[in-house]
Amino acid sequence: MTGPKILGVIPARYGSSRFPGKPLAQIGNFPMIAWTYKNSLQSSLLHEVVVATDDERIRKAVLDNGGKVVMTSPDHPSGTDRIREVSLQYPDSGIIINIQGDEPGIESELIDGVAKLKLDRKDWAMSTAAVLLEENEISDPNRVKVVLDKNGKALYFSRSPLPSQFKKTVPAYRHLGIYGYDRDFLLGYPDLPPSALEESESLEQLRAMEAGYSIGVYITSQAALSVDTPDDLDLVIRDFKKKGLIP
Repeated sequence: MTGPKILGVIPARYGSSRFPGKPLAQIGNFPMIAWTYKNSLQSSLLHEVVVATDDERIRKAVLDNGGKVVMTSPDHPSGTDRIREVSLQYPDSGIIINIQGDEPGIESELIDGVAKLKLDRKDWAMSTAAVLLEENEISDPNRVKVVLDKNGKALYFSRSPLPSQFKKTVPAYRHLGIYGYDRDFLLGYPDLPPSALEESESLEQLRAMEAGYSIGVYITSQAALSVDTPDDLDLVIRDFKKKGLIP
């Protein structure tokens, strides 16, 4: 494979207001972070995958299950800052993919789609992904919505219904928390000016958009379940059992 090296980074922290210790939650015989790592390795475009954490318990769990891990500062305000620190240790990686650690069933098609979009559109600073939104999710503020232009570039992200469906019902898309960055853009990301839109929506990607950077969106046909709460974990366990991944 030619072109820039692509590094996959899975940020994982122990503290979570809704689910403390989430990366270590057990699914079958493995902790959730190990499942995410294992499935990320199935990508055909990533040259390497590492977990980024500031917690020794997570570090041990990753190493015990054959993974690679980088210890980072505990003072990072966001996962992007944590990934930026990791990228400094991989100077030969031209593209970095931010893979959410709470998606244990993440599919290689999603990772490769986001990575390929970043490779193909060098004029877009970032890439991400979305999936068709269920009708009953349009008003859920926990389901982040995105609208696109005809070239697949994001116009806006919001927790509010988007589009509003005011006069006509049109397809709506749910944003998925995976990102691809150009290395140089990622290194300068924390230095972007503060964003009122980011603070209003509590959506970090709006900082880049408000500063004038473009974000491409890969549309996938399906998305693996993510884990935000213990109830979500139960759904994932049932899904894994249905698929025969765990007894």
